[in-house]
Amino acid sequence: MDVTYETLLLEVNEAGICRLTINRPDKMNALNSQVLDELDQAIDQIEVDADIKGLIITGTGEKAFVAGADIKELSSLDEETGKDVSRKGQDIFQRIEDLDIPVIAAVNGYALGGGCELALSCQIRIADQNAVMGLPEVSLGLIPGYGGTQRLTETVGKAKALELIMTGRFVKADEAEKIGLVNSVSEGSALEDAEKMMAAIQKQGPLAVRNAILAVNQAGKESGYKSEAKLFGELCATDDFKEGTGAFLEKRKPDFSGK
Repeated sequence: MDVTYETLLLEVNEAGICRLTINRPDKMNALNSQVLDELDQAIDQIEVDADIKGLIITGTGEKAFVAGADIKELSSLDEETGKDVSRKGQDIFQRIEDLDIPVIAAVNGYALGGGCELALSCQIRIADQNAVMGLPEVSLGLIPGYGGTQRLTETVGKAKALELIMTGRFVKADEAEKIGLVNSVSEGSALEDAEKMMAAIQKQGPLAVRNAILAVNQAGKESGYKSEAKLFGELCATDDFKEGTGAFLEKRKPDFSGK
């Protein structure tokens, strides 16, 4: 990584796992226009770096993953600039959702408003025991604007999404797991658990993992089943498919080449 950011930290380990940390601890890692711009740039880097095999997103410190958006910036918006800001956030978070590598959010502390929406854009969410999540925008006279109304509904269902959005109430880690807002609550460190899960994913066929992401992202769409069949068929022509099935039949561990 040859780009220096003011509000983000990017690290890539020897296994090709990128850790992206929102780094504004004095502001509880709140999202402002600079953070969003730098997230956009970071995704540019991640998309073109073939050595990156997975992405973990977290926040600096123990208090907050991302405590929300920058209220001072929001307070100056009018109808047109509000639409622009919403579309910008939606576009950036959609880019995260569309990545064809595994993306895990390690939710440490508060993940509110835009922070919850950022976590929702990740494929998997693992929470620390002190995690608190919610979309409290109604308390500002707003609704979630970075895709939260859509992704929360997809994740927890319409009734629960409306309950949480209309009341603006916060959800602690255990309840977040119960309603499916997070995959699991760590008994130790969400970041460490995310790294362990990522290591388990990396042991699988990389092309199969990629196509699984692409296929699942089509779920609920008219083209979903067609996409699944197409992606399934593509994998049947790969060396990894031959190696995976051969290893199973020969009762040995597969050695995937990514081809």
